[in-house]
Formats: sequence, C-alpha cells, structure tokens
Amino acid sequence: MLSDDIRAYLLPQAFNAAVRAGWEIMEVYKNRDKYDISVKSDHTPITLADRLAHEKIKESLGQTRIPILSEEGREMLYDERRNWELFWLVDPLDGTVEFIKGNNEFTVNIALMADRVCACAVVYVPYLQKAYVASREIGSFLIEGVAPSADASYSYEDICARKQRLPLESSSHSSYRIAVSRSHQTPETAEYIEAAKRDKQCVEIVEQGSSYKFCMLAEGTIDYYPRTTHTYEWDTAAAELILSEAGGVTLSLPDNKPLEYNKENLQNPWFVASR
Repeated sequence: MLSDDIRAYLLPQAFNAAVRAGWEIMEVYKNRDKYDISVKSDHTPITLADRLAHEKIKESLGQTRIPILSEEGREMLYDERRNWELFWLVDPLDGTVEFIKGNNEFTVNIALMADRVCACAVVYVPYLQKAYVASREIGSFLIEGVAPSADASYSYEDICARKQRLPLESSSHSSYRIAVSRSHQTPETAEYIEAAKRDKQCVEIVEQGSSYKFCMLAEGTIDYYPRTTHTYEWDTAAAELILSEAGGVTLSLPDNKPLEYNKENLQNPWFVASR
C-alpha cells in the first residue's frame, strides 16, 4: 500500500482536482441554457459540465504522471489498462440526471487505485460544499465549507486540520433509514426494501442521487442502500472506500462478495451497502 509520503503528496492532488472540477460544474449549473445535453452510447446523458469537469481533472492530475481511467474516457482498451499497478479512477460528474433535474444531488468521485484496490479517495459534493476523504487503513473524514474554486490549492496539512472523523456523532437517529436512488429504482430494489421492513420496526426511506448515498452511510445518516440497476466502477470506487473506512461494507448481490475493479467489463454487479 502507499507510503505516508506518497499519500501526503497524492491526496491533495485528488482533493484539489475534485474542488476545481466542482467549480466547472457549478458554473454550468447556474445557467440551464448552457447544459448542452446529449446522449452517450449507453443511453445515459452527458452535459457540458461532465466534459469540463473531465478536462479539469485530467489537467490537474496529469502532473502526477499516473494514468487516468474516467467515465468520459471509458473507450480505453482493456489490454492498455489491465496491468496498471497504480491509476486514477474518476467520475467527473456522478449524478448527471440529478444535475439536469436541478436537485443538487451530484458529486465528483476520484479514487487512487493500487493493485486493483482503492488506496485513497475523494468524493466532493460541490453544491453542499462538503468533501469526503479516505485512505485505506487510516480512516474516513469529512471536510465542510469547501467552496468550489477554479484554482484550489489545499495542502495535506490544510486537509488534516479541518477533517472530522466519520461516522459523525451527530448523525444518530432512531429509525432504520434506507437510501434508494432517486432516478434508478426497480422492482428488485422494492423487494430488498420490503425484506428490510420485515426485520425492522421503524423504517424510513430516503431518496438520494449519486454517490452521496455512500457518504451518508459513512456519516451515519442512513443505514442501508440496495442497488439493483447498472453502475460502473467509477461510480463506486471512491465512495466505497469512504464507507469502508468509516466501518461500513459494500457487497455484491446476490453472492455477497467484495466489488472488483479494473475488470475487462467495467460494469458493477448489483450490490448492497450498509453500515
């Protein structure tokens, strides 16, 4: 795994890249006339904000000389990336559908993958000005009041000085809270919810978009998140580490195995995340 010196160098690189991408996203978000919406080959939408965030992250992380696998660069051949020992796995704008709807539920996801396992992660929620960071076997943390900035330049010391360890003590609640995707629900999701309701006395359903659901699990705000529609590796890698370092777990459905990364097919199986 990464040495302390390498982590202290690379984590701020990812953090600043995410915050800069957040600035690009919010500049577009302010004006619906600039969204420039089109549809990708997998029938999912893409906007100008996705493209600008992708370019900003490429520019920011390029100086690390570590290869980047991004949702907006998904055409990369498996033969080119299969032997990568270290790479960035990026979703420049997770929750594009929610972005288009204007409900503020979108994130920037950046994961540093080492030997097919996430070693460091940043999930940034630009509208809420919240950043979540994690390092494997070090912990998971929240930094609040992180405004989008075109030239963010946080140091490792800056990040450490402001971080709050997850889960948060203030997140305690009496009901059992289940998060569901606001835009991607299926009958199978409903079945898992019904099964949970049979086991719990008081269940509350929370609709939420993007990888922010993982962050809410890490905070302790929600308890359970079943996902029975398509996701990709860049949707989960960073957020999964945020959750696991806060004491949670993500397992595939129905076989209850850890998610795998840098597969030939980048699509995830169904999964359930819980704390």
